[in-house]
Amino acid sequence: MRDDAPANRDEQIAKDGTLPSPRPTKPEAQAHGRKVIDGGFLVLCALTLAAALAVGLTRGWDRVAVLGTDGLAFVVVLMPKILCGVFVASALPVLLPREKVAGWVGPDSGTRGLFYAAIAGAVIPGGPMMTFPLAAGLLAAGADLAAALTCVTAWSLYGLNRTLIWELSFLNADLVGLRVLLCLPLPILLGLAVRRLA
Repeated sequence: MRDDAPANRDEQIAKDGTLPSPRPTKPEAQAHGRKVIDGGFLVLCALTLAAALAVGLTRGWDRVAVLGTDGLAFVVVLMPKILCGVFVASALPVLLPREKVAGWVGPDSGTRGLFYAAIAGAVIPGGPMMTFPLAAGLLAAGADLAAALTCVTAWSLYGLNRTLIWELSFLNADLVGLRVLLCLPLPILLGLAVRRLA
């Protein structure tokens, strides 16, 4: 620090009448550090161009235009759900005390914490647009990796929304019940394995 630098905010205001530039908060600094165009994005662009070229050469360029239009329409439908999921995930670390979250589903929460995470995964409404942002939000709020993976695995294996609405509508109740029963311990076992390896 320079010798002539003002020691605090009030001294700078008194010296030159200007306010010091606020330091960016941690989330702001992380947001500024994110790249819109990274390696993953470039790979996806290359795959998209290759797929469009293959479809155009084999099925005609009109088909490429139809697929592009359908894709954009799907993005329009999907985007509000993604935005809501990301917003909720961003709000979790702000709304939930980190100490409590760590106590519920943190690294020292034991099997009970994994049980809580499995229940949360089972009752989360919606699809991946909500589940994965919520899991990321829990990680940021103080949950450990084992609990986050337990939550996502429970959602994928026996999420109530999918099980009640879809599976029971098409499959026999005994079959669905047997599948859920066999899958019940798997998310918790996965969480225990992750903590064991960590």
